[in-house]
Amino acid sequence: MVVVLALVVAGWYVYVRPPRDEVHPADVVLVLGGPGVARYSVGLEYALEGYAPRVVISNPIGSESVWLTDLCTHPRYEFAVSCFEPDPPTTRGEARELSRLAESEGWQSVIVVTQTPHVTRARYILGRCFDGELMVVDSMEDLSAWDWAWGYVYQTVGYIRAALQTGC
Repeated sequence: MVVVLALVVAGWYVYVRPPRDEVHPADVVLVLGGPGVARYSVGLEYALEGYAPRVVISNPIGSESVWLTDLCTHPRYEFAVSCFEPDPPTTRGEARELSRLAESEGWQSVIVVTQTPHVTRARYILGRCFDGELMVVDSMEDLSAWDWAWGYVYQTVGYIRAALQTGC
């Protein structure tokens, strides 16, 4: 019981209340893929508020997400919106695509939007591939107790896997 309690306390500032970066104008908003839809609205809101002229959305499930495919293929905003399928369909694949796009587009700063339990791990993995400024924020969506418990386990395993990998 003591070990479980220690893990919960240790994970509080990593998964539940991760550091949230101050946001200022950037070259692009990158919305990472995953469960829930709040992150997409948050990413689009940042562009609507003038923080970036472009939103890039990771769509790891591809054409299975009809509304994301529609969002990316039918322009409806005054800013550019594009999607990509990360390879592999993980945060590491998203980091590699960020690196590729940043190099080809000349990006120096990125606002990254993801789910709260993923913020710290996303910052770690993306930072291995992108040398520019990362402003990582959470979507502030309400999560169930089950989602929080699963987030602890999933993100911890993801951290271990990322730590064992080298390079981008």
